[in-house]
Amino acid sequence: MHRNAELIEKFYRAFAALDADTMASCYAPDVEFHDPVFTLHGRRETAGMWSMLCQVTQAKGADVWKLDYSGIQADDRSGRAHWDAHYRFSATGRMVLNRIDADFTFRDGLIATHRDRFDFWAWSRQALGTPGLLLGWTPLLRNKVQATARGNLDNFLKNS
Repeated sequence: MHRNAELIEKFYRAFAALDADTMASCYAPDVEFHDPVFTLHGRRETAGMWSMLCQVTQAKGADVWKLDYSGIQADDRSGRAHWDAHYRFSATGRMVLNRIDADFTFRDGLIATHRDRFDFWAWSRQALGTPGLLLGWTPLLRNKVQATARGNLDNFLKNS
């Protein structure tokens, strides 16, 4: 297995165990992260997001948390993986199965960029129920979720 594939494996093995410190150790100091909810710059923000999500899951949903990952491929420059997160969305208590495809680039043995792609509407229907079903395809709901998530992360980082 390529060393960058091993790095991706390490990252997801840590995530499955809700080990945010090990996840953070996989990132370059100036990592760039993007998904449909977050756009983050640097290890502090990116690792902070994972730490916040891991802490919330440990506190409010460890009994149902499950992470499956597959399709890990990597070479010297880039990599990819697929992962499925089964969890309870803390804001509503609703169960979610989020199916995510990830793309990575690497520098100096660490993740330099990390992009997760998932169907926001499918996620919002599960996580938010009727509002997600009716509005999950709109920029209005996506912008609201992004603003709320960013505010939660900012508060988490301020208090860490």
